[in-house]
Amino acid sequence: MERATSTPARTRRPPVTALALVLALIAGGFAGWAGWDWYDAAHDDTVAYAEQRDAALAAGEQAVQNLNTLDHRSLDRGLDLWESSTTGELHDQLVSGRDAFAEQVKTAKTVTTAKVLSGALTELDDRAGRARVMVALRVTVKAPGEASTDKDSRMLGELTRTDGHWKLSALGQAPVGGNPAN
Repeated sequence: MERATSTPARTRRPPVTALALVLALIAGGFAGWAGWDWYDAAHDDTVAYAEQRDAALAAGEQAVQNLNTLDHRSLDRGLDLWESSTTGELHDQLVSGRDAFAEQVKTAKTVTTAKVLSGALTELDDRAGRARVMVALRVTVKAPGEASTDKDSRMLGELTRTDGHWKLSALGQAPVGGNPAN
């Protein structure tokens, strides 16, 4: 007598090719979404504005540091750096007073170095090419035969974009708040 052998019932599983197709569609959809999101972010006006803001702040901090750093031993190089960091009326003032100022520094034989502690852009008009910056810095002055002295100060600067670069067009001390009114 022969026994009837039964074959187990096959469970239904999707074919491997169908599963691969579904995974490929999901991956393609994700890649398309990610690509569109990246493209949209790269062409957003806020990205260009943020880049201008960062460029203006970096240029402002560097220019304020440049104008507070001067070594009597390399005076021409330092004064050239001052002039290349500025534009407009501030630049004109530096150029016209250069010789007299150079004589004062040579006589005093001072070395002044500045270090930016922090900075912030307080205003940016990208279309007009104007910005304002506030920079906190520490200025160290060393005169011959004397100990060096440090002074912390806050400077307010106005920047103008010329030939695609931000330069200082005005610079002054930031007012320091007094006692509040009683």
